[in-house]
Amino acid sequence: MTTQASAPPTTKSQALRSYDVADFPALTGMEEEWRFTPLKRLRGLVGQAQAATGAVRHEHGDLPAGVTLGRIAKDDPRVGSVLTPFDRISALAYSGAGEALLIQVAREAVVAAPVTVRVVGDGADGLAFGHTFVEVGRFAEVTLVLEHVGSATLADNVEVAVADGAKLTLVTVADWADDAVQAQHLKVKLGRDAKVVHVQVSLGGDLVRQYTSVEYTDRGGEAELYGVYFADSGQHLEHRQLVDHSVPDCRSYVGYRGALQGESAHTVWVGDVLIQAEATGTDTYEINRNLLLSDGARADSVPNLEIETGEIAGAGHASATGRFDDEQLFYLMARGIPEEEARRLVVRGFFAELINKIPVEELRERLGAAIEERLAKAGA
Repeated sequence: MTTQASAPPTTKSQALRSYDVADFPALTGMEEEWRFTPLKRLRGLVGQAQAATGAVRHEHGDLPAGVTLGRIAKDDPRVGSVLTPFDRISALAYSGAGEALLIQVAREAVVAAPVTVRVVGDGADGLAFGHTFVEVGRFAEVTLVLEHVGSATLADNVEVAVADGAKLTLVTVADWADDAVQAQHLKVKLGRDAKVVHVQVSLGGDLVRQYTSVEYTDRGGEAELYGVYFADSGQHLEHRQLVDHSVPDCRSYVGYRGALQGESAHTVWVGDVLIQAEATGTDTYEINRNLLLSDGARADSVPNLEIETGEIAGAGHASATGRFDDEQLFYLMARGIPEEEARRLVVRGFFAELINKIPVEELRERLGAAIEERLAKAGA
């Protein structure tokens, strides 16, 4: 199925959408959506539709009451009901995945313990495709962690349906091995008065490109999207969002922070927020901050805000990229703290607000330790 406006698209919400890879032109790297991405490092993910020659597996512990995991076939009506691919690799993942992992939270279930599902790659030599469908029932509340580890060359789609009055805290962690490549499209559809808090953490991998989009279906929807990323030497970490406000009285907040160190470390953040003419009463804000810890690192940051109605509660965007604040370092060092420790304290404080958004203490501690380890390596 292909959907496309008869006139040339004026916004990203009108762009080509199709489940068929052949409907998308071959990528050249000149496209606006791909100009920051080193296509050669995506390996076979930029080619024609093909069968998977690699694989990932899913691991999880005991599931609390109200949560079930299973598999559904591609012809299940839920698959594709939230997400229609709007780029070539997302369509490739949809075509290549033979089935979908289904994570269900029962209606009115209030799940106290976080649910963790690990996506484990066993090798980066072959292409792997994945599809996950997360279904949160009406008035349910749950924290879900999707953690990506190991080695893989993976294209995957994640569909998230949050029903009326439900609340989902979703934490996605890309802690891949150094040779891994991932291109992911995650789409959230919110019901009336539904809320999602998404915390996206990116640390590992050779190249990780993650696209998150949000759609509102009724009034009162809320989306908070946070991101924490740390690019080391040679890594390419890319994050894109599209928050499409198409109904009245909804809210969104996007806040991403990244640190970069080492030669050719590269991060990309592109935040798109669209307020359509019908979306009166919208309240939205997006901000991206990047901290350059060494020479040779590069951070590209592009906030975009399109407003088609003047009847909104508020809208704004901001972006800042810079090096250490010399005054902060001087303040700490003047009180007897060695420079290396002072730098670590500044970075820890830079990330602390967003890491504290993760409601899983063990994961917060582990991420803090991983960041400390990278800083220590740079100072060694």
